[in-house]
Amino acid sequence: MGLTLLGCRGAGGKASAGEGSADAGASDRAAAPDSFRVRFATTAGDFTVEVHRAWAPRGADRFYELVRAGYYDGNRFFRVLPGFVAQFGISGDPAASAGWRGRPIRDDPVRKSNTRGTLAFAAAGPDTRTTQVFVNLTDNSRLDGMGFAPFGEVVEGMAAVDSLYAGYGEGAPRGQGPDQGLIQRDGNRYLEDSFPKLDAIDSARIVDSAGDGAGGD
Repeated sequence: MGLTLLGCRGAGGKASAGEGSADAGASDRAAAPDSFRVRFATTAGDFTVEVHRAWAPRGADRFYELVRAGYYDGNRFFRVLPGFVAQFGISGDPAASAGWRGRPIRDDPVRKSNTRGTLAFAAAGPDTRTTQVFVNLTDNSRLDGMGFAPFGEVVEGMAAVDSLYAGYGEGAPRGQGPDQGLIQRDGNRYLEDSFPKLDAIDSARIVDSAGDGAGGD
């Protein structure tokens, strides 16, 4: 499974994230609060993300949904490239990954730049965002023109993000790091066997919110 800049592709280079229609089931999901905070407890230390729905409503709603579902618990930071990004969001449970891959969301306009500490969803093309998220480790404003729309930012604990294990480098096939396709297929079993030094998310929990979450897109 090859790579675009930040998302996965399937055989032949075609985007594989869009297995279902974009925003499938959207009418069944509650909108996120106008703003909320998520505390990540990780093996490298804790950090807190503040999400602003006005920056990227669909992205904020999906992130809120994933955190409330406990989806990120146990995830590994499988792609950490110093001076670029720290990426996570493929479940350690292959069944969980498969379920969410069929639920891509439509793109958001880019209203906030990809500055250091901001978070955005990875993608493999238009309207393919599902679960993978990256933290910008530097000013990556060049990503703005590629459609990556930040929805939140690290407001506490950026030192923990900077200390995430980065020794494996870029993922396969361009580098020697984890293969996203094998993570999707085998989950944490593959990572524990082949990349045991990766840092992990012990838990991700909403710790504060504001607003009624009744806004539209």
